[in-house]
Order: sequence, then C-alpha cells, then structure tokens
Amino acid sequence: MTDVHSKSVRSFNMSQIKGKDTKPEMIVRKYLFSQGLRFRLHKKELPGKPDICLPKYKTVIFIHGCFWHGHVGCKYYVIPKTRTDWWLNKINRNIENDIKATSELRKMRWNVIEIWECQLKKANLEETLENLLKEIKSY
Repeated sequence: MTDVHSKSVRSFNMSQIKGKDTKPEMIVRKYLFSQGLRFRLHKKELPGKPDICLPKYKTVIFIHGCFWHGHVGCKYYVIPKTRTDWWLNKINRNIENDIKATSELRKMRWNVIEIWECQLKKANLEETLENLLKEIKSY
C-alpha cells in the first residue's frame, strides 16, 4: 500500500510533530501551576527525561501520546497501514523505553505518574486533573 501523501507533504507533516511542549503537556502544566505547584521540565538527570518533575513531592509525570506510546484499546492508537513493521518497531521501542525508565525511577523511590493524551480530552479532562492532584499530594 502506498502513502496517500507525496513524499514532501509527508515530510512536512512529520516535521510538525513536537516532542516537547505539546498541547497535552501544556494543559497539565497550566493546571499544576494554577494549583500552586512548581515543577521542573524534562530533567535530563532522571531516567526517561520526565515531562514534569515535582522534586518537593518526589514525583515525575510522563504525558504519553496514545499513538506514539502504543495505548492499547485507545481509539487514538491505530497501527498505520503503510510501513507497518517500521512503525510497530518504533512504537514498541518507545514502550520498552517507558517501562525501563519507570522501573529505574521507582527504584530511586520516585512516584511515577503516566497520563495518556486521551485522558486529557474534554470528556475526561476535569476528572483526570483532579485525580492527578490527589495522587501528587498523597505521595
């Protein structure tokens, strides 16, 4: 099966995908800040460079894109019909890296919270953010 976009259009589309400061990340950051929590971003010293690090609460937050991190059972995780093997290798590698980073952080006694992109959609947003705050403050 061939791609529905030309090579240049596909290249442009892929170049627009960000790894930092994504919309889901910004939603969580603005909420935490509005609740009086202060945090660090993408701490290179910690395994997996967590999206958000709250040293005071010894908590890190990873905000995963459902497609990029293989959120099984989610409508936003659809395996591409073109270059399927390549995509599955990439996504599976991301999943392995997530598992490894989480394991290492827990060994270091960090509270690790994972939030999926789909949990930050309108229908679930308020509940997700309230639960996040409770989990941070209860650790």
